[in-house]
Amino acid sequence: MALKENSSRIKIASTLKKENKDNLDTLSSETDIPISKLLDRAIELLVKEYNKK
Repeated sequence: MALKENSSRIKIASTLKKENKDNLDTLSSETDIPISKLLDRAIELLVKEYNKK
């Protein structure tokens, strides 16, 4: 089965500290928010923080 193409999203590959991945998994499970959405929000907050400087 082919993956549905979504033009508003792209795939990336990266590595995380094990502790960060564990925390991300826990947060996703507890909030029912997909990891991809949590990562989007985290990046938005980082960009906002760095743009203040």
